[in-house]
Amino acid sequence: MKSAGNYTNLSLDHHDDHKPLLPIIDFAKPDSILDLIKLACEEWGGFQVINHGIPIDLLNETESQARRLFSLPNEQKLLVARSPDNYVGYGIAGISPFFPKLMWSEGFTMIGSPIGHASQLWPQDHAKFCEVMEKYQVEMKAFCEKIVELMLSSLGLTHEEDKKWFEPTSGSDPNQPKTTCVLQLNSYPVCPDPGRAMGLAPHTDSSLLTILYQGNIGGLQVQKNDELGWTPVEPVEGALVVNAGDLMHILTNGRFKSLLHRAMVNNTRHRVSVAYFYGPPKDAKVSPLKKLIDYDGNNNPPLFRPVTWKEYLEAKSKHFNKALDTIRL
Repeated sequence: MKSAGNYTNLSLDHHDDHKPLLPIIDFAKPDSILDLIKLACEEWGGFQVINHGIPIDLLNETESQARRLFSLPNEQKLLVARSPDNYVGYGIAGISPFFPKLMWSEGFTMIGSPIGHASQLWPQDHAKFCEVMEKYQVEMKAFCEKIVELMLSSLGLTHEEDKKWFEPTSGSDPNQPKTTCVLQLNSYPVCPDPGRAMGLAPHTDSSLLTILYQGNIGGLQVQKNDELGWTPVEPVEGALVVNAGDLMHILTNGRFKSLLHRAMVNNTRHRVSVAYFYGPPKDAKVSPLKKLIDYDGNNNPPLFRPVTWKEYLEAKSKHFNKALDTIRL
């Protein structure tokens, strides 16, 4: 695993053997952050962040608690299996039916406190797991708010009114949460034949943002374009991977890509990652921001119609990576 200290002079032009790598942005150097974020999101749809301010001890403890969960016997994990109409709890990736290749992975999903499920897994010893997961979610939510602010600012949106990235539907509850946030623990066990399996098939996320902590075991790969093929995202100590999701692609009227990525497995080490999905309330509408439609002084038509996250998730479940086409104007 590389140390973050090796990247003190990184720019988006950093190459390894002439192959471009997912950009690494140092938040300890604020002068160039906006330009680097804009370029990274336009070219890739994501980047890694170092010196982000989230304690490394919390990242490591979250991974440790995830490993504790996935090391439980299968029959115990199945006590908190996801129901067919729900996506919280233990189970396999929802995208599995779209691919013939075996998905060699498992996951545990939570919204807010996991105490209901954790108390079933560890009736007498769930307090630490819940404490860590709740603290992690607090840190991630604040970090996502910061990243969204920086992303929109990088596109020249300077007024708060211009940065209102979702529109509540008429009649919606004014007391509802301002965002929908989901925490997902991912497990990729040691695979005896990695050539016949995949951890997670190629996909984009439906969220506005996804923040991934991948620990110190590689396996994440991203694609900038078809010609370059797949680029491994080598772990950097303490780094977080920021993925722009489909809703960000819609919001920016196509200017920011949604990052195509996949997860690979290996035959020697058990890989665990932690993903935090950030989006609007399920019934709030997201559409291209007006200021971005008119950004160059011309009347650039919106590329997408308004859509709620709930509606988009339904389209994603039916059409998968073609879901954006269903709302394209």
